[in-house]
Amino acid sequence: MEEIVLNISRCAETGALVASWDDPSGFGGLTTQAYKLSELEENILDAIAVHFDPEELPSRVRLHFVDDPVLAAA
Repeated sequence: MEEIVLNISRCAETGALVASWDDPSGFGGLTTQAYKLSELEENILDAIAVHFDPEELPSRVRLHFVDDPVLAAA
C-alpha cells in the first residue's frame, strides 16, 4: 500500500487527539489517541507497525485534520 490517510479529531469528552483509519478491505483499521501531537505521531507509527506486515507497510502516512487547528495569537 502506497499511502494511508488517518483522520485526526478531538475527543469531545477528554480533549485528546484521536487518529483513525478504516481498512478499505473491511477488516478493521487503526485507532489511537494522545494529548500531544508528537505523542500521537509516535502512537500512529506504533499502531501501523502492529497492523501491517513488514512487506505491506505504507510508504506514506497522511494526517487529515477534521477540524482545523486554531492558534491563539495573544
